[in-house]
Amino acid sequence: MLLVKKPAYKWVALSVTTIGSLMVAIDSTIVILALPNMLQDLHSDLVRMTWVIMGYLIVSTILQLTFGRMADMFGRVRMYNLGFIVFTIGSVLCGLAQSDTMLIGSRVIQGVGGAMLSANAMAIITEVFPAEQRGQAMGFNAVTWGAGSVLGPVLGGFILAVASWRWIFLVNLPIGIIATVAAFLLLHDIAPNPRGERFDLFGSFLFCIGLIALLLALTGSIGAGWLAPSELALYAITIIAFVAFFFWERHVAFPMLDLNLFTRRRYAFSVAAATLQSLAVFAVQFLLIFYLQGVRGYSPLTAAFLILPLPVMTSVFGPLGGRWADHDRFHGTTPATVGLVLQMLALLMLVFLTPTTSYLMLAVALGLMGLGSAFFWSPNTSTTMGAAPRNRLGVAAATLNTMRNVGMVCSFALALAVAAASMPPALVNAVFLGTVGHLQPAISAIFTGGMTHAFIASACICFLAILFSVIREDRRRTVAPIAAEPPLTSKETTLSEQPVKGGD
Repeated sequence: MLLVKKPAYKWVALSVTTIGSLMVAIDSTIVILALPNMLQDLHSDLVRMTWVIMGYLIVSTILQLTFGRMADMFGRVRMYNLGFIVFTIGSVLCGLAQSDTMLIGSRVIQGVGGAMLSANAMAIITEVFPAEQRGQAMGFNAVTWGAGSVLGPVLGGFILAVASWRWIFLVNLPIGIIATVAAFLLLHDIAPNPRGERFDLFGSFLFCIGLIALLLALTGSIGAGWLAPSELALYAITIIAFVAFFFWERHVAFPMLDLNLFTRRRYAFSVAAATLQSLAVFAVQFLLIFYLQGVRGYSPLTAAFLILPLPVMTSVFGPLGGRWADHDRFHGTTPATVGLVLQMLALLMLVFLTPTTSYLMLAVALGLMGLGSAFFWSPNTSTTMGAAPRNRLGVAAATLNTMRNVGMVCSFALALAVAAASMPPALVNAVFLGTVGHLQPAISAIFTGGMTHAFIASACICFLAILFSVIREDRRRTVAPIAAEPPLTSKETTLSEQPVKGGD
């Protein structure tokens, strides 16, 4: 029987969780690239194709906190293994879908699996790596996301050139099988599961209702308008549900969301910085692909390749950001803040884009954006998870991912709103789906002007993220090891040296 001791097991755990991150990163990029092919083959429309993306993102966002709490109760490895299985099944169903409705439903199943994976990957890494190496581990994970964003367009372009769009999903089948078997054989929980705790079913229900209403309001406002009666009703439901949720969580014995997490200054402000960074940056890639296709006249595949400086810089410099975080006297705050400053500078450069701007300027801005992401993502994640107690790592990671995803959805809605406000609806549909190669000069100028306003707003949001990143640390106090990160007890060390068994 194979014995995996603690020094070796942490790298085994990182390797297995990396496979999950790579699957999700590649899948997200490929799906965007294949939207025109899916629309034509399934005889669909823009709204339904948008939900192919949004359905996955919304479901993954809604279930993060639920699965994080369940993982803390029943075992992170068990939940992570199940995530591989569900994600793989959803991928196969996407590849076999015969209608847009079936495709959206299959993407929802993928989102369930993706939530299980992402809610537990960071928790597993945090649990097995000591504080002085956690930034390095998170940096390696950032490389994975960057590599997935690079491989996505390349692999997707090749698949779409020689085969049906269905293979962008079916390619996950062999990877998913290998990853599931590897996770089942190699991963195990270190700490025992708590006994006597109950799952907060009513709290989970209130949270899901509030988040569903918020995300539907944000996405629905694109067509109906921000002040339409239906949108106002959804916002009212959001407020009522979240107020009830927070009131319930303060009084229930075993809450789904441990609000005490936010009494930790470093954790609360790090989550706020991550949320604002997602809100500021996520829409950039979408808007620039829109700009390259509609304004500059490039094909969808060429536009995807022209965006590559961003993920390439993230993947190349991700490890540097992680190592910097491990040696930073402020627990990773310095590299994370530098990363946000670089991203704000990139956004300010993009403000000056015109229909005739040289690609060199765009490439420099994208490179700065990617470098900023490399310096921000892993240090901020390491700081956030390092501030969480060990018995709440699942909920801590899920809360961080939930807030990031909410920022992404809001950012995506902002991008669509800018596009819809700048051009006639029919033309927006055509450009977004890649059926128009080049816009008329007058319309190109209108769209570029609207995009400029979006980048100004993003830069302002990024500045707020910088403020939260700077003030998360109390510089007046002596920097000391995080109280929530005690060294492993002899019992925990013994557990980490146990034989690896199937499952958890």
